[in-house]
Amino acid sequence: MASNTSDSSLSPDKRIQNENPLLDFSGLPRFGQIRPEHITPALDLLLEQAQGAIDHATDAATPATWADVVETTEAATEPLSRAWGIIGHLNAVADTPELRAAYGQNLPRVTEFWSSVGQNLELFEKYKAIVASPEYAGLSGERKKILQNSLRDFRLSGAELPEDQKPRFSELQEQQAALAKAFSDHVLDATNAYAYVAKTEAELAGLPADVVQAAREAAQEAQIEGWKFTLHFPSYFPVMQYAAHRPMRETMYRAYVTRASELGGAYGGGKAEWDNTANVAELLKLRKEEAQMLGYRNFAEVSLVPKMADTPDQVAEFLEDLAKRARPYAETDWQELRTFAADELGLAALEPWDVAFAGERLREKRYAFSENEVKQYFPEEAVVKGLFKVAQTLFGVTIRRDETAVWHPDVRFFRIEDATGALRAQFYLDLYAREGKRGGAWMDDARSRHLRSDGSVQTPVAYLTCNFSAPVGGKSACFTHDEAITLFHEFGHGLHHMLTRVNELGISGINGVEWDAVELPSQFLENFCWEWDVLADMSSHVDTGEKLPRELFDKMIAAKNFQSGLGTLRQIVFSMYDMQLHTSFDPQGAQNANDLARELNERYHVIPQASFSRWPNTFSHIFAGGYAAGYYSYKWAEVLSADAYSAFEDAAKATQGSVLDAETGTRYRTEILEVGGSRPAMESFKAFRGRTPTIDALLRHNGMAPAPAK
Repeated sequence: MASNTSDSSLSPDKRIQNENPLLDFSGLPRFGQIRPEHITPALDLLLEQAQGAIDHATDAATPATWADVVETTEAATEPLSRAWGIIGHLNAVADTPELRAAYGQNLPRVTEFWSSVGQNLELFEKYKAIVASPEYAGLSGERKKILQNSLRDFRLSGAELPEDQKPRFSELQEQQAALAKAFSDHVLDATNAYAYVAKTEAELAGLPADVVQAAREAAQEAQIEGWKFTLHFPSYFPVMQYAAHRPMRETMYRAYVTRASELGGAYGGGKAEWDNTANVAELLKLRKEEAQMLGYRNFAEVSLVPKMADTPDQVAEFLEDLAKRARPYAETDWQELRTFAADELGLAALEPWDVAFAGERLREKRYAFSENEVKQYFPEEAVVKGLFKVAQTLFGVTIRRDETAVWHPDVRFFRIEDATGALRAQFYLDLYAREGKRGGAWMDDARSRHLRSDGSVQTPVAYLTCNFSAPVGGKSACFTHDEAITLFHEFGHGLHHMLTRVNELGISGINGVEWDAVELPSQFLENFCWEWDVLADMSSHVDTGEKLPRELFDKMIAAKNFQSGLGTLRQIVFSMYDMQLHTSFDPQGAQNANDLARELNERYHVIPQASFSRWPNTFSHIFAGGYAAGYYSYKWAEVLSADAYSAFEDAAKATQGSVLDAETGTRYRTEILEVGGSRPAMESFKAFRGRTPTIDALLRHNGMAPAPAK
């Protein structure tokens, strides 16, 4: 690791790298050395260099060729993207007031730069000139795809707008970026601010021992008496699921669903300035204006241009069809739960804070096991080892521990090698929830694969981030089966990014992949968490070391689709809400965004929504996470992923062997993972399956397949 001290014997470039770690692109990020005060000086230089490259590319004397325009521009803008990616990542996983301030100060500058690039008519004309030139015919298919994507993106970025409209269009981008950041900050702040401190043993009734221990340690760390529970999911959800003390469930539920809203102060101790209601309305207004400036009726039409789905109507029809198929199952689920709650739990009225609790108790009675019982068989080390074995068996790679600087002591680092031992990729694994870390789980790219000008290959690096419970009481962290599925999901995204063989940045890994197909590899990998030979290999009881008993596994399989109808309708509500917000909803009308959420819940769901619920105010996917008018992608891609997985099921049947079929895995790696965004996702799917996808496998996996004809 290079020193931070100045050395007069070094070249100017090396001295700058040493003085500012954000400007060192010779290897992996120098986490631990990066400080908030490095951000602005680094961006000063990187923005200047990137703008210089744009000016050169657009100069009349610069030939309209791939090398002079695309490569030159890419060489100068890729370091900017990498540095800003590091800054954004730290803002998400290691938030401090100083870092947040530096990030917020520079966000408008970076947004303005990229907006100016997208609107640069001279650069757009150079790209069009390359496509129209004799050189284009001789370019690789990958480079042609990048050029076509770029022309589309220039149009969506306002390059063809009249010059007098471009300043307003740029302003829209900057305002949206600032509002998305504020939305995310408010969710994090409102989540961090709340604590329920249990003072009596009675409040802890029903809670698993490790949850109680974690709450005790949290209270001790905060130097308070009792047990401290928070709204971070690993602390909050076990309360909803297991706490017999109903007032505690109600109190925490009210706090959770009113975060970042006008009710936060009443239920969650939040502050008025954390209310996201105005941010939501303003974001929707700006998105609508952006769409209309580009000549579209609504933002959903803009969002779908680079996606597989063609129109908002097509998405709505897909969701309506799925809702109709799921509703009978959901109605049965809900009636059974209400009856059980009334007869067995004495809950005549099943309130929102009772649903998860009653559901877990019904699961325990019906299938004779609890999720907490299962959790003890999945200590972190066994789950991670099992996950890696699946990837290694299917895709012919080896995963090993590696060493580099990290942003927190809990973060681990790994390398992926191919069959020859050559480095294929690397990734960071950050598993535990903590203060200053955004909630949820995600994969992000630290850098992408591409062929450098000197002929060497830049290997991809990924961030894999989750928010699971940390170890307590000196034992390993144990994951619920759902958390294991989440880890597989994010690793599926990671493999899509890391196993690419594409050498062009714009379509390497997940770059250039249609957004509604991005979830295919992630949801595909989840399926292996339901296979006996996989779970037997990735289980080891935290106390005894015993493998998951086959009897318990059989109960898990029997319960696999427990309340799947309810779960499907929940996703339909989220997806329909997102799509209607960005099509027919008027952000300046009489109805606000929370009113629409209640209306759609009444229309599509069977579980009533609490009158005080403000869940849209924390819907970060669509207001701060890139899924605007794209949340339907989860269900859309699930059709693809279930169908893709059925190829492994077919292979297992044909050979009377395992779904861990290396031959099918090699074909999947070659046709789906390695090609990245170099061709349309549907072409990749058909290359793997030999046909277009059907919904049959998805319905079967969710226990909603029609009964076979007699």
